[in-house]
Amino acid sequence: MAHLILAETTASVSELKKDPMGTVSAGEGFPVAILNRNQPVFYCVPAKAYEVLMNKLEDMELNAVADARKGQAVVKVKLDEL
Repeated sequence: MAHLILAETTASVSELKKDPMGTVSAGEGFPVAILNRNQPVFYCVPAKAYEVLMNKLEDMELNAVADARKGQAVVKVKLDEL
């Protein structure tokens, strides 16, 4: 059976157990697909890449809110009134 692997670098669970930091480093800053019996079971994502991913997700969510509010009446307030 074919499986979609969403990473350029793969490693086995055994390799991850043997050398966790080496496995992460092998991805050179990108996620590493961890395989069990040649099937992807999870992705090992470096902290920096995860931070970038979360920032993009937050931006997408904020854009969706802004798009949903487009066309609504604008309420003007002064800073002193807050």
